[in-house]
Amino acid sequence: MDFNGSDTIPGPRTEDHLPHTAQAAVKIVIVGGFGVGKTTMVGSVSDIRPLTTEETMTQAGIGVDDNYGSESKTATTVAMDFGRISITDKLVLYLFGTPGQERFWFLWNGLFEGALGAVVLVDTRRLEVSFDVMGRLEERGVPFVVAVNSFPDAPRYPTEELRTALDLAPEIPILDCDVRRRASSKEVLMTLMRFLHSIALSGALT
Repeated sequence: MDFNGSDTIPGPRTEDHLPHTAQAAVKIVIVGGFGVGKTTMVGSVSDIRPLTTEETMTQAGIGVDDNYGSESKTATTVAMDFGRISITDKLVLYLFGTPGQERFWFLWNGLFEGALGAVVLVDTRRLEVSFDVMGRLEERGVPFVVAVNSFPDAPRYPTEELRTALDLAPEIPILDCDVRRRASSKEVLMTLMRFLHSIALSGALT
C-alpha cells in the first residue's frame, strides 16, 4: 500500500515530546505480509512524525519477493517503522511496524521482544500469507487482533467467513479498516487494547 496520501502528522513539533501526564507505555507490533499497509498504518495514526526505514526496491527482489497486489510499490521497509500515539492522557502506545518481505522476517523476533500485543494486517487477495504471520505470534505468545485492510480491488467477505478461512479462535477480534485514515487505524488499536484488557481480567479471575 502506498504511504503517500495517507493521514500523517508533520514534524518535528513541540508536541512530539512525550506528554508529562503519561504514566504507562505499551509496545505494540504491526505485522503482515508485503505491501499490506503496515507503514501506512503507523504513519496515519502516529502522534509524532513516524520513523521509517524504507528503501527503494531493486531488481534483486525479482523472483524472491511476492508483490502480488502491490506491483506499483517502489519502496519497502527493511528494518522497522516506528510511531507513537497517546490513547489517553496516561497511556502511550509505541508502535513498531515489521518488514513484510520474507527475507527480512528474521528481524521479527527482536521486534516481538517486550510487545504486549499485535495487529495483524490482512489483504484478502493474499490470505495465505497471514498464516505464517499469526503462527509466529502464537509461538511467541503475543495476543493479536486481525484487521482487514481495504484495497479497491480486493474481494470482500463476511467477517465470520474470514474467521473460518483464517482459522481464528472465536475470541480473537477481527474488523475491517482503512489504514490510510487515522480514525480507522486508531479504532484497530483501541480494539486491541480492549482485547488485552479482557485477557488481563480473565487471568486475574482464574
